[in-house]
Amino acid sequence: MRFNRFLWVLFFTVFPALAQSHQHEHSDAGERLGKVDFPISCSPDVQQKFNRAVATLHSFWYDEAEKTFREVATADPQCGMAWWGVAMSNYHPIWAPPNAAELAKGVEAAKTAERLGAATERELAYIDAVATFYRDAERVDHQTRARAFQSAMERVSSRFPDDDEAAIFHALTLIARGMAQPTDKTYTYQKQAAEILNGNLPRREDHPGIAHYVIHSFDYPALAHLAVPAAKAYAKIAPDSAHALHMPSHIFVRLGMWQDTIESNLASAAAGRNQVMKTNPGAASWDALHAYDYLAYAYLQRGEDDKVARLLEEVRAVSSLDLDNFAGYYAIAAIPSRSALERRRWSEAAALNLQPSTLLWDRYAYAEAVIYFARAMGAARNGDVRRARQDVARLEELRQQLLGQQNSYWADQVEIQRLAAEGWIARAEKRNDEAVALLRSAADLEDATEKHPVTPGAVLPAREMLADLLLELYRPAEALAAYERAIKDSPNRLNGISGAARAAQLSGDRQKAREYFLKVSGLLTAAGAIPHAPMR
Repeated sequence: MRFNRFLWVLFFTVFPALAQSHQHEHSDAGERLGKVDFPISCSPDVQQKFNRAVATLHSFWYDEAEKTFREVATADPQCGMAWWGVAMSNYHPIWAPPNAAELAKGVEAAKTAERLGAATERELAYIDAVATFYRDAERVDHQTRARAFQSAMERVSSRFPDDDEAAIFHALTLIARGMAQPTDKTYTYQKQAAEILNGNLPRREDHPGIAHYVIHSFDYPALAHLAVPAAKAYAKIAPDSAHALHMPSHIFVRLGMWQDTIESNLASAAAGRNQVMKTNPGAASWDALHAYDYLAYAYLQRGEDDKVARLLEEVRAVSSLDLDNFAGYYAIAAIPSRSALERRRWSEAAALNLQPSTLLWDRYAYAEAVIYFARAMGAARNGDVRRARQDVARLEELRQQLLGQQNSYWADQVEIQRLAAEGWIARAEKRNDEAVALLRSAADLEDATEKHPVTPGAVLPAREMLADLLLELYRPAEALAAYERAIKDSPNRLNGISGAARAAQLSGDRQKAREYFLKVSGLLTAAGAIPHAPMR
């Protein structure tokens, strides 16, 4: 009840008002990144730059944050907090764990921060907290160190209760803790984070981290509606951050709000491209690619295949990334896979390859797996069982690689893909009962976990595939139940709703069939794909 009181009083009063306002912290020639006030005992001359660095940190603009923190260190060589910032810029709690280069930079920065120290107990506490994460990194696994950091930030926040930044960073660690437990459907840690953020919101309504982390706290089907006000506010708080422009779409996708998703990611992609033109011309922006994946997903739900095709042209032209970032790799693999599978272009899916081959795909086994899943699906649906089995074998190799890296979440996601592909192989061989059992196992495993923020949704939802199979086997009542369960977690998906319409029609449920066909018509009409005509 306490949690709900916070939600109603703050989310639906403060955030909507903020969404109508235009309050921004202006620095660096009018840059708009929100307002952060993080006092430090370093030279007064670096305070404004330090605040800007923390603002970029809260919007996950990690490369820019690190660069700015290093500028602070250059301006004040005795500023230990500058190196705290460098260490934080290489951690990114709710993304993938730091790669080898990031981990090495973070370890060195944390050691430098400890060596330089600080003039206040509060700053020393921050430095000790980040050092807790990097300490013994060569022998202690990532999740153990992440939990240690969470505990350390909880102590900092408790010790300095008037420090809003400590509370906000503590909330971020709780979100990370919740995401590390993807089978916990109570969302205990995420709700704890939201309560902390709510407590800070009235004093810091223009703070970029609060709106951003509220979105992540509620980025789940059962909670997403609670974050709509924060989603609409965040892009206005920090409109010069590509990530801030993109993040609202995490909520819009959860709710099937396709036009809002499209507008959010068109703006984010443009910001990402513009930034790379200044800093790394010729490279592809990972921010833009991440936005393109969400764009492609939304366009596919409205039948806007021509726009997906244009995105594919850009993706196929990529030769290098501005940063070796997991989201960029995932998007490069997911966009062509979604395009082929959602449109049931099985030959196109079967012919996909890892492109460009110059990228370091071996670092991101879960991104590589997306391509092999699409290939296996395409081959199986075309009846080429031999080819499909080869690609399924590669999926198992990638799953084992992820297990060896102690990455159980992505290992499970690859297992979902493997089970689904095996199911369609069984169907191709007319082992229909086995096919249903395999796809049901894939669907149950997918239902037991949550999607990762890197993706707008599964390349093909497993329960939707199960429904497709049941419909193909002329079991329409079972298919309808499966479609409706899939729609509950992934609303307004074109394939799911059109499948439900066909299943209802074949089941003899004329009322439901009419309702679902009207929804299909509404999705396509919204994009101008078909003229609107009332159902008779």
